[in-house]
Amino acid sequence: NCRVQFTAQDIEFILEVLGTKIRTADCLVKLLADEESRDLILDDETLFHSLLERRGCLRISSRLYFYVLVRHVFKRSDINDRQVADYVAELLSAFSEARSSQCILPGQLNPLDYFFEMISALQTADDRTSFLIRMHIGNYSLFLSGVFPDRIRFRAEVRGFPDLKYYDQLGRTHYRIAGEHRLAQRYHMESVLMTLSERFQTTRRALNDMSDRLLSIGDPDYPLQNLFGPDKSNPQS
Repeated sequence: NCRVQFTAQDIEFILEVLGTKIRTADCLVKLLADEESRDLILDDETLFHSLLERRGCLRISSRLYFYVLVRHVFKRSDINDRQVADYVAELLSAFSEARSSQCILPGQLNPLDYFFEMISALQTADDRTSFLIRMHIGNYSLFLSGVFPDRIRFRAEVRGFPDLKYYDQLGRTHYRIAGEHRLAQRYHMESVLMTLSERFQTTRRALNDMSDRLLSIGDPDYPLQNLFGPDKSNPQS
């Protein structure tokens, strides 16, 4: 949940941008603690434009960055559920680190790198692991097709690899099955997963637009880390 994991630097940034509307840091912290007020603050157009107009690295978390951008492009595509934007923003934040995008099954050291391996693993997986695999297939399908559509089109046209329709179908199917699982209900995720299933193509195209116009995550020569300042909570950064 991106909206409850913002850092002190995120709060400083929001206060800097919206200082005329929010008088003090203490006031901002109180407002962010209130769910309704927090969501209104994060929807402020000034905050969105500030993220795009700043030059150099941003001293904010990837969670704040992705949530504001995803929420903006989703609203333009009539995807108005904040929980869906929150889920996808957390997905982008996590998958921006290579290891987080890997499908590693419990008790195994080597990740499953390909979709056919993940689908094959479903044949022998237990109930919980099946749910996690289907979640990963949906997430990875959305990430690849949402952020790297040009690469998928090129590989499909030149090398005969699966095209975007394949990713749409794959993501839609596994999000739906995961959304019907008992664990989705237990963790109150069924609504988000079913929305992503029903509107997978719309969601993917919104991310295509974001990737093309708003950020450089799809550019292999421009690593995501260049967007952000050092993480003060991580002494190795």
